Amino acid sequence: MSGHSKWSTIKHKKAAVDAKRGKIFTRLAKEITVAAREGGGDPEFNNRLGLAIDKAKAANMPKDNIERAVKRGTGELEGGELLEMVYEAYAPHGVGMIVEVVTDNRNRAIADLRHALNKYGGNTAESGSVSWQFTRKGYIAISQEVDEDELFLIAADAGAEDVQFSDEMAEIYVDLDHFRAVQDALRETGLKMDEAKMIYDPNNPIELGQVETVQVMKVIEQVEDLDDVQNVYSALEITDAAIAEMEMA
Repeated sequence: MSGHSKWSTIKHKKAAVDAKRGKIFTRLAKEITVAAREGGGDPEFNNRLGLAIDKAKAANMPKDNIERAVKRGTGELEGGELLEMVYEAYAPHGVGMIVEVVTDNRNRAIADLRHALNKYGGNTAESGSVSWQFTRKGYIAISQEVDEDELFLIAADAGAEDVQFSDEMAEIYVDLDHFRAVQDALRETGLKMDEAKMIYDPNNPIELGQVETVQVMKVIEQVEDLDDVQNVYSALEITDAAIAEMEMA
């Protein structure tokens, strides 16, 4: 299982805790607003919005909150303009990171990011100095119980590069040219996608010792907890031992 997949598993387990704190609602509202702004307010014709709303409902986000977020995106309600930005950074031990941000305050977002990185031994990087270590791909996560062989065949026939299975979910990786085709194939068979988004997949994940791996994972976790951060991708190869140590912390 890839480093991204293992980190996704950790995030999946943390989701219930985030929901209790209410923090996840802010992140989901931003996702809904941006999706509605980019593709319109009808989830039937806006795949990104439909998935964002499904995630919000799964997290028990109140219906009124969802509707307000959609209306902010379509311009029916006033609200601060949300900016989508991508920052490049280094965690300790030279591990590259890509940080996706959605914010209504660019200066606050970069200041918070720099503070979190500097506090734990990382730093922001110049544009292009890290991104070459990653490839843009489509990513789909399915948490419902599935027949692994059947899902693999459906995804592969539609053009998926890789399908990985864990106890918590099935994860599909696909090049962007086939991303929509794989999503359509899954829908036609009645499979529900928990996530379908573009990610930054590391070309050559970096392997570190367990102590160093945990150090980097803690930095990633701190950055992900920032209010304006939506997603973090790293070039770290995450080990099962490091996951176990993080879960015990």
